[in-house]
Amino acid sequence: MNRDVSIRLAKTDDLQAINEIYNHYVLASTCTYQEKTETIEARKKWFEHHAPETYPVVVAEQAGAVVGWGSLSPYHTRYAYRFTVENSVYIHHEYLRQGIGTAILKDLIDRARKIGYHAIIAAIDGSQASSIDLHRKFGFTEVGHFHEVGFKFGTWLDVVYLEFMPGGQP
Repeated sequence: MNRDVSIRLAKTDDLQAINEIYNHYVLASTCTYQEKTETIEARKKWFEHHAPETYPVVVAEQAGAVVGWGSLSPYHTRYAYRFTVENSVYIHHEYLRQGIGTAILKDLIDRARKIGYHAIIAAIDGSQASSIDLHRKFGFTEVGHFHEVGFKFGTWLDVVYLEFMPGGQP
């Protein structure tokens, strides 16, 4: 990874950059199944439901610019799932394959351990081999493969579910 990249907790001032990175993938990729771009108002509401001590959002920053972001979010609303989170990692399309995703995912795993989460779930489009490989590098294992459950860009899409146990205890 480029040594000039640092990972830190996201701030409200980062939401525009976070949204721009995400919306690129909404329009150009199957790494999200969202088909309409996220509004900044919706992104602000999303951010309000994330906090460093429960559901952190982090950014990768280089030379003062946000070049990637990641988050831990609730996996499910039912209380019994409170020790399980879903992770997201998005890298600015001009900064791919520079180790930024690795740094973000490592940071998220470390934060999940400190918070005490027992499981991290990743739901990844089946054609996103680099994202699947990134998660496997950290010990995520495939626990499910759903065939043709998404439909975007005129194509049926598979979802691969991976799971990691960071060691948190209830």
